[in-house]
Amino acid sequence: MQIQVKCNCGDQSCPEWAVVEMQGVVEVQPSFQDRLQNLEIGRLCRTSSQDFTFTVGYHELAGSRMPLKKPLLVLKKKRAIDSNEPSNPNSSRVELDVIGVIRHRILFKTRPKALISSVPSQVKEKVGNPGSVAQ
Repeated sequence: MQIQVKCNCGDQSCPEWAVVEMQGVVEVQPSFQDRLQNLEIGRLCRTSSQDFTFTVGYHELAGSRMPLKKPLLVLKKKRAIDSNEPSNPNSSRVELDVIGVIRHRILFKTRPKALISSVPSQVKEKVGNPGSVAQ
């Protein structure tokens, strides 16, 4: 079976994409298990041309942009009707459209930094001192 790859970018270059690579696992809360598509898990920010930060909840990861050894293509699968047999709807061929090229990865290889380092004073007052008697 032959699969054709088409690039409709023309004279322009294809959109540039990047791979985000992290160590560990990103776990989704059970209340979001059925709504994973388009789920926002954090905020990715560029701090310089090569450095990035990724904020997830109260954790911040620092990463850097690195080139890939070989570029990757981002493809979209499309079924096309075979021109040799237009009357037969079951005779379709698969085409792949190039929608982007990945030449870099953003690597987060360090442990996350906690953005909240101490308990606010209002919370300490509500908890009270261990030696005090509540009235």
